[in-house]
Amino acid sequence: MTASRNRIAVYPGTFDPITNGHVDLVSRASNLFDKIIVGVAESPGKSPALPLAERVALTRTALADIPNVEVRGFDSLLAHFVHEVGAGVLLRGLRAVSDFEYEFQLASMNRHLIPDVETLFLTPAEQHSFLSSTLVREIARLGGDVSGFVHPDVAAALSARWGHRSK
Repeated sequence: MTASRNRIAVYPGTFDPITNGHVDLVSRASNLFDKIIVGVAESPGKSPALPLAERVALTRTALADIPNVEVRGFDSLLAHFVHEVGAGVLLRGLRAVSDFEYEFQLASMNRHLIPDVETLFLTPAEQHSFLSSTLVREIARLGGDVSGFVHPDVAAALSARWGHRSK
């Protein structure tokens, strides 16, 4: 792996929706790498609430203040996407011990698929450790206020998705 590839990281996810926890992780990681490519996965198997193009747009909006971040949608195998963008590091977030087993399994599989790429785990700031896209979606779907958990444009998109007024 070349030194320049080590300075480019991919942070993959469905980002359905992007939360303040994701933004915090990208913001802190932006100090560690020359470039972070946030890969928004199509993930049809997860049946995302928001379409890929909207998730990409909302992710760009939420991360607009971080200069060394690029947001790209992808619908391929993560290993192919990582090679396509020339990254040498995969970023993953760990909120709780319960995340570790699944993330460890993913990291092990990725080591087999892309042995020249390292996986780096970051934990969220304490105030975001409980946040998950799943919880935010459920609160929004039931008409709750998610404005403290996501960018204002994301909150508005979720409210519109389920026909609620934005708070």
